[in-house]
Amino acid sequence: MIAKTAAGGGPTLLPEVLAFSSSLEQDRALLFEDLLGSLAHLAMLGRRRIIPLEAAAALHRELVGLWQAARAGSWSPQAEEDVHMAVEAELTRRLGTDAGHLHTARSRNDQVALDLRLHVREQVVQALLALARLVEALAARAEADAEVLLPGYTHRQRAQPISAGYWWCAAGAMFSRDLDAFRFVHRQLDASPLGVGALAGTSLATDREIPRTLLGFSRLTLNGLDTVGDRDFALDFTYAVARTCLHAGRLATDLVDFSSSEFGFLHLGDAIACGSSLMPQKRNPDVFELVRGKSGPAAGNLLALLTVLKGLPLGYNRDLQEDRGPLLGSGPLLRGVLGALDVALPHVVFDPAATVRALEQDHTQATDLAEALVRAGTPFRTAYQLVGTLVRRAQELGQPLGRVPPEVARAVDPRLEPALRLARDVQASVRSKESAGGTGPRSVEHQVAVLRAAAVEGRALAGSIPRLEQLFDVLREVTW
Repeated sequence: MIAKTAAGGGPTLLPEVLAFSSSLEQDRALLFEDLLGSLAHLAMLGRRRIIPLEAAAALHRELVGLWQAARAGSWSPQAEEDVHMAVEAELTRRLGTDAGHLHTARSRNDQVALDLRLHVREQVVQALLALARLVEALAARAEADAEVLLPGYTHRQRAQPISAGYWWCAAGAMFSRDLDAFRFVHRQLDASPLGVGALAGTSLATDREIPRTLLGFSRLTLNGLDTVGDRDFALDFTYAVARTCLHAGRLATDLVDFSSSEFGFLHLGDAIACGSSLMPQKRNPDVFELVRGKSGPAAGNLLALLTVLKGLPLGYNRDLQEDRGPLLGSGPLLRGVLGALDVALPHVVFDPAATVRALEQDHTQATDLAEALVRAGTPFRTAYQLVGTLVRRAQELGQPLGRVPPEVARAVDPRLEPALRLARDVQASVRSKESAGGTGPRSVEHQVAVLRAAAVEGRALAGSIPRLEQLFDVLREVTW
């Protein structure tokens, strides 16, 4: 074993201390990032002639071999303090003392800072691609359901008529903001930390630009003391994941409610409707309930990371090792949520007859009635009071607003009778709302176009970010 003390010439750690302090099991997820960082650092050492070229060539050969063996499943890191020391231990087993050249002018502090940035960058690519696919799917559903009428809700009370296309666009708008959030994450992490060492740089003639270029970062981190303790990019990532999962949960809640017999607005296909072990009639929306439930651990990961970072001094502190659980768990959690939506949403179908029935049996056109009076010259507050009186009268009669007899409207105020005709056509109510961001058809068409543009932009950014395999293809052919 090459625990930190042994690598420095000191005594071996107590087994209990090593077991308690080891992060290897979690670090296994960072193996390929660590190998890439070592290849890029080695290229710099060789090009700057800081280590013998023969040693550099041997290390390069073995690092490439470790990558290929790990990909093939024929090698994995053995028991060590962390993945960095596990790789060094394996190189030492293969090359002897020449393996010690690799750690020249670097520290595990800048190694892990690099590994985590590479990991998060890879996760960002996958998040962008999954979100772009979801936003495009929501835009397509908005077009397909453009003519389906639906009650819009505030306070979970029927409020105004909307189209189901508009409702799908609302979900798409949430996830398009998540695309923005992951773009921000990428901007924040797009700086190479490699070469700052433990905290203060090195007296050797290194060049941080070489690994920066090879690893595809746009800039260098500014200050080594800050760099090794910086996990802001990890916070940004876990926040973006948590927020996306919260948004997924909000969409899931509507789907759960709308598929219930109390609403009856949509049907779940057999492929996603789960049954009951006791009640044979049940068709449960388990997939959407689980999507909603995942927002809990996603928010927990963010809170855990915030708590780890709270009150730490500048520089590296071993507390930072506790970033692994919440950070490494967030990517798979997000992919699970977005993957579930991807496969489940095509099996969700609105029932237009049921949704129209809900509108026609209620008073959701009241605002349209008030606005009709406004167009005729009535002050809005007066119109609001008149329509409110009419709605109460309709409720007393047990009738929806669209079926109130003209004489009832006339008895409240003669101005209401001609306006009442608008309340009989919920389709006209939806079509009339062409203000920016409204539920009118032209407005929804514009929203669909914006969502599709956001998806294209997200996919383009994902395509511009170097992937781990692409970096390996470059680094395996590096020359001195």
